[in-house]
Amino acid sequence: MIKNFKKEKSSNLTKEEHIKKNSNYLRGTIINDLKNEITNGFTGDNFSLIRFHGMYQQDDRDLRLERNEQKLEPRYAMMLRCRLPGGVISSKQWLKIDSFATKHTLYGTIRLTNRQTFQLHGILKKNLKNIHQLLNQIGLDSIGTANDVNRNVLCTSDPMESKLHKECYQWSKKISNFLLPQTKAYAEIWLDHKKVFSTDNEPILGETYLPRKFKTTVVIPPYNDVDLYANDMNFIAITKNDKIIGFNVLIGGGLSITHGNKKTWPALAVELGYININDTLSIAQAIVTTQRDWGNRTDRKNAKTRYTIENVGLNIFKKEVEKRANVIFKPIQPYFFTTRGDQIGWKKDINNNWSLTIFIQNGRICDNKNQLLKSGLLKISTIHKGNFRLTSNQNIIISEISNSNKNNIEKIAISHGLIKKNSKLRENSMACVSFPTCPLAMAEAERILSFFIHEIECIMLKYGVEKEIIIFRISGCPNGCGRSLLSEIGLIGKSMGRYNLYIGGNRIGTRIPKIYKENITEKEILIHLKFLIKNWSIYRNENEDFGDFVIRKNIVKAVINPIYDFWN
Repeated sequence: MIKNFKKEKSSNLTKEEHIKKNSNYLRGTIINDLKNEITNGFTGDNFSLIRFHGMYQQDDRDLRLERNEQKLEPRYAMMLRCRLPGGVISSKQWLKIDSFATKHTLYGTIRLTNRQTFQLHGILKKNLKNIHQLLNQIGLDSIGTANDVNRNVLCTSDPMESKLHKECYQWSKKISNFLLPQTKAYAEIWLDHKKVFSTDNEPILGETYLPRKFKTTVVIPPYNDVDLYANDMNFIAITKNDKIIGFNVLIGGGLSITHGNKKTWPALAVELGYININDTLSIAQAIVTTQRDWGNRTDRKNAKTRYTIENVGLNIFKKEVEKRANVIFKPIQPYFFTTRGDQIGWKKDINNNWSLTIFIQNGRICDNKNQLLKSGLLKISTIHKGNFRLTSNQNIIISEISNSNKNNIEKIAISHGLIKKNSKLRENSMACVSFPTCPLAMAEAERILSFFIHEIECIMLKYGVEKEIIIFRISGCPNGCGRSLLSEIGLIGKSMGRYNLYIGGNRIGTRIPKIYKENITEKEILIHLKFLIKNWSIYRNENEDFGDFVIRKNIVKAVINPIYDFWN
């Protein structure tokens, strides 16, 4: 079975596979494009190759028609995504990033992602070397944050909460560094390092890298704040005497689909087994290289780890990992999850210092009439001696605040509107960027989230459930960035003003929702949600969550096996 599958892959490789093969280990002709002042964009294969260096070429879609009528090329600019395993950035680093965003981007904002890092949108080509060299100067980079590599490694959000959380953060850094591309292309192109005469080698990722993007998490139960079930490779910490002794390993999660294509489906990560902590990197390498060698390179829509597992079988995949790592998985150790949201507000850490978690809707850090988020965080970073910690829910934790500095930081936070009372619905919401910068966007997401939240808040207030939590998310297209397919109520864009409505996920992110209505307008969505929330408020069992209610009442059927249940 595996032999035939591999033979099929080699017969008709995708365009992307040829681009990687011919790229000279991700160099391409990017340097030539940087010298080309005729266009603000990258040409040919370089459009794809810059993603391996942590950037996407975008344009402002709000201006496309106008610029086209003026016979101008689209307003090209780059989005850069930083590598930040575990989401930790110092206040000094933050100051530098804020300054660059203000002076050298078209939008002047910083965007926190749901992968515990930040993005800068609207960087002109002439400023790209400047941002890469700035990142290098402050100890950061953007390597491995996009395209067919292991992406930014997530960990349970607050590693200062206990010694275990600190270990979790350290492991996220170890795994991230271990799985990085080894090519010197990044240093040569962006940092002006001289090319050394030597042979490039990618012992883990291979000459043509992975078949598709690959996502990894390190988790401490009972918090599932990283949405581990949506990731390719997951290490769930098992502890003894306040120390991590090993990990349960789960693989094959992913949420991207293609509308109407039943050969695509979302999947929850499945269990491989338990390993001793000393075998972590060996197992990580074995899982990645097995996916590298067995993943589908003829059809990118069928290339993620979950499809490889389905194609070859979980047991065969597991045995291959054991063989490559020379490690035998032990039975899964007991674990459970209770929540996945952030604890907004103040709390003490293990060192008797304070941390302040600030809710940031959509992760968009900017100033507006209601909040001076960017100015407030900038002012705090000038007096704060500790770190900022970015969460997978797009919020920010100001950590390691001394008792003597707590009042000063609190005053700044209050005066700039950083501390506000929000509904549980709003605090647990999420949206992808979508318009105007994402080239894949089919419908609004970030820009319309607040509208939907306000309308749903009114519905919940009317029926007396305004203090309850509903996990609500919007994605502008079906590629999964907003993680709508791990929500209790999820919207996925189909076209401008129209969405598919999914319901029936659960609070802790261990169940995929089912489509309830297809291709409906914003007005129709609210009509359906009013009906559903009203019935939930009347007929639910005590403390029954919305997602559990719609499954129990058979409003939608539970998605048990996504391959068969998701589309039918």
